[in-house]
Amino acid sequence: MTQNEIITRGYKALTDALGVVGMIRFIQHFNEGKGDYTKERHQWLDNQNVDDVLKEMNQWKNVDNIAEYYEHLD
Repeated sequence: MTQNEIITRGYKALTDALGVVGMIRFIQHFNEGKGDYTKERHQWLDNQNVDDVLKEMNQWKNVDNIAEYYEHLD
């Protein structure tokens, strides 16, 4: 089983057991986040159009290396 499959199944199990809101609350319990999302969002979205965003999303769609995924988020 790939890392993506594990993550997908885990989210599904949480959603099935807790519902969407419960799943989100559960995950937020372990990751409070950091920074100012609204301010940071403008830094990386102001110079992109919808096509650029969709293209980048599709590039990460099949990433199986979770370390690389989290590296990209930092």
